[in-house]
Amino acid sequence: MKIKIVPERCISCGLCHIKSPSTFDYHDNGIVKFYTTEALEEEVPDTAENMQAVKSCPTAALQLVKEQR
Repeated sequence: MKIKIVPERCISCGLCHIKSPSTFDYHDNGIVKFYTTEALEEEVPDTAENMQAVKSCPTAALQLVKEQR
């Protein structure tokens, strides 16, 4: 699955990192980023943890990217 980060929506609540620490990390200012890259969109494993992180974000700073056909 592909996830998009919208940094201006992030309120640094920490839920994404709690739900999926191997996928999400934080910049020094507390804004979410992917653990392995600075990109704003990343293909990540389709796991319950990653899905829970997206669903738990209170401001929709994490969004699933729909596949284009």
